[in-house]
Amino acid sequence: MSSEEDDEWVPFSRRSEWSDVKPVPQDDGPHPVVPIAYADDFRETMDYFRAVYFSDERSRRALDLTSEAIAMNPGNYTIWHFRRLVLESLHADLNDELKFINSVASKNSKNYQIWHHKRWLAEKLGPEAAEKELEFTKNILSIDAKNYHAWSHRQWVLEALGGWENELDYCNELLEDDIYNNSAWNQRYFVITRSPLLGGLQAMRESEVSYTVGAILSNPENESPWRYLRGLHKDDPDLLAHNKQVSGVCLQVLSAKHDVVFALSLLLDLLRHGFQPSLEFCGVVDALRSVSPELSSDPASLAGSICSILETVDPLRSNYWAWRRSHLP
Repeated sequence: MSSEEDDEWVPFSRRSEWSDVKPVPQDDGPHPVVPIAYADDFRETMDYFRAVYFSDERSRRALDLTSEAIAMNPGNYTIWHFRRLVLESLHADLNDELKFINSVASKNSKNYQIWHHKRWLAEKLGPEAAEKELEFTKNILSIDAKNYHAWSHRQWVLEALGGWENELDYCNELLEDDIYNNSAWNQRYFVITRSPLLGGLQAMRESEVSYTVGAILSNPENESPWRYLRGLHKDDPDLLAHNKQVSGVCLQVLSAKHDVVFALSLLLDLLRHGFQPSLEFCGVVDALRSVSPELSSDPASLAGSICSILETVDPLRSNYWAWRRSHLP
């Protein structure tokens, strides 16, 4: 019997099918410091749960009991653990269990125990569960785009069960909807570096740089694509410094607005790794002079001036930029 099936909850002590079970009250000791005033239905449900748990009764009624207990407290690890033992002993239909857990998870999408149970269940069902799990996380993320549990589960499903075919397209959809979605940017990087279908970071780098440059030019103040651009070159910073698309987007952004922190910060790192400004850079130098009049076209002086500008336009990290300036070669 499920509490969701009837408007009025019936105590276990009045259910004939439980007449042979002696409930086990919670033992808080003889003198509890702060006794908890549990609701009567919760207290009785847990008393009967303890009875079947201690006797290790793996029956259909025990499974139903865990359903009621989970409805009252979906974060109780012991109940979930025992439910898995009962499911295995009964050789229960795990597709029915998938419907159950999805219903619970939809209402408790940030509960660790629920996602742990979903992973256990997906492992049991195997690759056939991949599509359903990906669709479920997609539904959760449509409500909460930064749900860590859903993202973590989605990545696990992809690596353990498969389903990579449409994942990059999914990332595109999310970023078209919200280019500031840093979780979607993170997932995009996960896909291009882990998917067995795309050839890895080296194969995808050029096209991804082009995609990211477009995102930056659309929203220069959006930190996510700037960080993504660095991530695409994290294994080779010298390659970053000599990538014309990267230096080009820095110069283009700074030509339009000379105090964009992310562009200045990246330009500083490009100079540190050997970027040599071209003649086209002169226009940007003129723009930066409005912030730092002592600026020259010499790369060493340029780096120092950029640090000085960053101390002004990024006051929360002014000490860091001063430290960077003091350690310039």
